[in-house]
Amino acid sequence: MADSLAPAAPYTTSFAATVTDVSGTDVLLDETYFYPAGGGQPADRGTLGGVPVVDVQSTDEGVVHRLAEEPTFGGGEAVQAEVDPEFRRYCRRAHTASHVLYGAGRRLLDDLGYGGFDISAEKVRVDFETSTEIDDAVLADLERLTNRAVWDSHDVTWEEVPAEEARSREDVAFNTKTEEGVMDDADAVRIVTVADWDVAACGGTHVENTREIGPVSVLSRSNPGEGLTRVEFAVGPSAVERQADVRRATLDAATTLGVPEDELDEAVSRLHAETESLESDLSDLKREVLGSRVAGLDAVERDGETWRVGTLDGFDANEVGEAAKDAAGDAADVVAVAGGEGGTFVVVAADGADTDAGDVVEDVTAEFGGGGGGGPPFAQGGGIDADAETVADHLRDT
Repeated sequence: MADSLAPAAPYTTSFAATVTDVSGTDVLLDETYFYPAGGGQPADRGTLGGVPVVDVQSTDEGVVHRLAEEPTFGGGEAVQAEVDPEFRRYCRRAHTASHVLYGAGRRLLDDLGYGGFDISAEKVRVDFETSTEIDDAVLADLERLTNRAVWDSHDVTWEEVPAEEARSREDVAFNTKTEEGVMDDADAVRIVTVADWDVAACGGTHVENTREIGPVSVLSRSNPGEGLTRVEFAVGPSAVERQADVRRATLDAATTLGVPEDELDEAVSRLHAETESLESDLSDLKREVLGSRVAGLDAVERDGETWRVGTLDGFDANEVGEAAKDAAGDAADVVAVAGGEGGTFVVVAADGADTDAGDVVEDVTAEFGGGGGGGPPFAQGGGIDADAETVADHLRDT
């Protein structure tokens, strides 16, 4: 059975063929221009004799067309085949765009290798093997160079070359993840060349010139595995919408900050610095207020020591704990505070006193449940099954 003719003739989407075998919903043809799923590219969509094609796979028997239902035609009959032209066009553009992106990577990344590739209906991914950290600046340059190569209208060609020759050429990129095992025993390798930009072993469908790709918009990066950086991007209409969204967001941000777009980075840096300063001032003020409230808690004399005991709302255990440490030895020998909403906590700080803060917290958790820990100068507990005022009363009466 013949292999798919789609890679060699990627613009052919309508053809007639002879059915060579039908098994349920699986159909074999004497020749086909349907692309079978493989190499990171999804299977073509379309119809065969008017019946929707739901999947196309390459098997030992040939290219199998899986239909939505059993066909009325049988072996030996002629059938009209229609490949979905819009989806094929998208796959051509998306697949070539991945090669152009890799070509951009050749110009920006060190120790470069191809770690994987995939086309989905919404986006395309390329996994780079590289020692270069792909940060925001590199990501922006990858997008810039890719779109520049699209604009520069590089011709795209493909040819079969002897496998030994292909593997000996340093300029040929091999997608080790998606092509692994496919070309191990092959006599020839299909090479796709983006003129003056990129050369790669590939069995997919491609455009004849990069200008057909249209806009490319990088969406994100991630790390799917050690030594890999995954870059995801949109092509065509989804890229246009993405760029429009980014443009609107940029204009809105510039308007809000009252600066031109090209000064947004400086304005954001200033705003960030101002925010950090305000947060620092707020933290200092909050600590001052908290310290004042701790110092104003009820004073209790016990065994020659002064304790400050009470409840505090609106602060978390860590904030109250720091305030208690600051107050111990100044406002009182021992500071014991309960607080929290939906989960009562207790903090105890002692400054060189006879009281062991850890023992106090242990006494509270023994009485009301929960857990905690610490040492003589400071301890805290949480998950206490009582409200803060009840815990405070227990501390006053202990």
